[in-house]
Amino acid sequence: MNILSIKNIEKQDGHTLIFPAFSLDVPKQEVVVIHTNTNGRTVLMQMFMGEIPTSNGEIYVNGVSIESAKREFFSYTGFCYLDDGLYERLRVKDHFSFFQKLYDSPLTIEEGLRITQLDTKKNERVRQLSLSEKRRIQFGRLLFQNPLLYVFEEPDQNADLETKRVFMKIVRNLKQQEKTVLILTSNLEAALSVTNKVYRLDETGLQKLDILSEEEENQKETHSEEREEEIIVQPAHFEKIPTKVNDKIVLFDPPEIDYIESSQGQSLIYIKGEAYPSVFTLAELEKRLYPYGFFRCHRSYIVNLQKVREVITFTRNSFSLVLTDEKKSSIPLSKNKMVELREILGLK
Repeated sequence: MNILSIKNIEKQDGHTLIFPAFSLDVPKQEVVVIHTNTNGRTVLMQMFMGEIPTSNGEIYVNGVSIESAKREFFSYTGFCYLDDGLYERLRVKDHFSFFQKLYDSPLTIEEGLRITQLDTKKNERVRQLSLSEKRRIQFGRLLFQNPLLYVFEEPDQNADLETKRVFMKIVRNLKQQEKTVLILTSNLEAALSVTNKVYRLDETGLQKLDILSEEEENQKETHSEEREEEIIVQPAHFEKIPTKVNDKIVLFDPPEIDYIESSQGQSLIYIKGEAYPSVFTLAELEKRLYPYGFFRCHRSYIVNLQKVREVITFTRNSFSLVLTDEKKSSIPLSKNKMVELREILGLK
């Protein structure tokens, strides 16, 4: 059964497309992350709260939409905002006592304090706490509410290591309790710390990231090499490029890549303004990506020629490539590579 169903929602702001129509079904006991920018994340939270209408489509929780049954929708859904207000004068245990009574929760105050690692802070007033400790109070509120769907907005942004550990443990426990968790974040590293089910949402729509463990990726590489030895003549294949985030391997299709930069011995793959560390050297990437229209434009750069908008001449020996990405990234083009590029483009 799907606890969360997002059906064909989209959002435009005037002439600007925030994101096109997309759908997503999340069943019971799943932890899913939507990785998006700040604007996309804010818009999604406002849609969930009914603060702004969707340009099209609807959001359902346990089969109920906010338009059809607002009270029931919110009884099924718990929200943890990035900026969630607390009563600064109250003590921590007073907050938990209030939450327990508000939601008539079977969870005891002592259990809530233990789970959020706030037992030593229970008699302190909220204004005396750190931002990370205040975030844990917000986590505690949802535990007392005990909804079917937990929605977290940037749960570990600017949080200390202890709070990140608390959050990860809470998510694991919620999954064991067959709860459904949706996390909205702009931090891919944070997303991969809690689940492999990560979707990227941008102006092109919603795409599921292809994520493997390092062991799975090594097995995939081995099987690929074995197949290449067995088959002498192969049809063209579409090879994904692995990047490494924490202990996870995130795979990208070559056309997604804007450019690659080598910095201090590390190859960084840039996609929509974000840098992902590569597991390969620049030379290895050049070899892998050559069949897909990539060009070594500088000793430290490889560029996707399909993403090049302009070739700019600064001086007689200084050139630059301007890309079509949102930041209009400028990539250096060395003089000898300019000659090679002109030949590729068929220019004399």
